[in-house]
Amino acid sequence: MLCPNCNSKDLGKIGVNQYYCWGCFIELSVNENKFSLHQVEEDGSLSSLDDLFEEEDMTFEM
Repeated sequence: MLCPNCNSKDLGKIGVNQYYCWGCFIELSVNENKFSLHQVEEDGSLSSLDDLFEEEDMTFEM
C-alpha cells in the first residue's frame, strides 16, 4: 500500500485500519477500500485533508 499523498511505502500501522505515513507525516484511515486522510496538529488533534483530493485518488483495490 502506498500513501495517496506522497506515494511513500513507509507506512506504519497505528490501529485497526489506521496508518501513519513517515514520508509526509499524515494519518490514514481505511474503510471499505477508501482512504480518509488527516494531518496531525501540534496539540495532537487531527485536521481532515479529504477535501484536497479527488474521489478517485481516495479509493484503492485490494
